[in-house]
Amino acid sequence: MVRTRKERKAANEIKLAHPDRTAAPSEETLLKLAQDRNLFEEAERQKGKHAKDEDDDEDLLSPTAERIMDSILWSVSLAMLHFTLDVLVQHQYAISIIWPQIIIRTMQACAVFLLLIYVLHPHKATPKLLPGLPLRFQEPLRQAIFFTASICCGCYLIHISNKYSYLAVMKQSPPLGCIWVWSVIELNLPLAVLSLAITGGFFYQGGYTIKAPY
Repeated sequence: MVRTRKERKAANEIKLAHPDRTAAPSEETLLKLAQDRNLFEEAERQKGKHAKDEDDDEDLLSPTAERIMDSILWSVSLAMLHFTLDVLVQHQYAISIIWPQIIIRTMQACAVFLLLIYVLHPHKATPKLLPGLPLRFQEPLRQAIFFTASICCGCYLIHISNKYSYLAVMKQSPPLGCIWVWSVIELNLPLAVLSLAITGGFFYQGGYTIKAPY
C-alpha cells in the first residue's frame, strides 16, 4: 500500500530502541503461578500414584500362578509342534490321517509337556531344581539335564528314522522331536551349538542319510 508523505514523516520520527530488560515484570509469570499453586508437587504425587498402581497391577498374580501360566504357554506351544510333526510323519509314509487320534495324542503330549516344563523350566518363583543343592549349582544342573536330553533325543531320532520301521518312526518321532527342540531352546548358546555339533557328528559318523532307505 502506498503511504503518503505525511505518514512517512511520522514513521521517521519514531525512534527505534531496545526494550528495557532490567525492569521486573509487572505481572506474574507462568512459572511463578505454578509454584504458588504447588502444581509441581501435585505432578510428582500423581506420578508416584501411577507408578504404585502399575506395581499393584504387576503383583496381581502370585509367583506360583505365573509359573503355571508360563508352563501352560510352553506346553501348548510344544503340543502344537507335536501335532505338526505327527501330521507330517504320517503324510511322509502316505498313511491316511485319522484326525481324532492325532488330537488325542496331541492332548496326551500336552499333559506330559506341562508336567516336564513345570518341573524343569527355570522360573523366579522356584529357582531351586533339586532341594538341598546350593543355589549356585542349580542352573548348571538344569543345563546338564537339557544338554544330555538334547543329545540323546537328537541322536536317537536320527537312528530310528534310518533303522526302524515306519510304525516306530510314526510313534516315536513326534515326541522325540519336541523334546529335542525344547532342550536346545533351554540351553545357553554355547551348549546349544555344542549339542547340535555332537548330533551332527553322530549323523555323519554313523553313515545315516536324510532320505529313508525303504
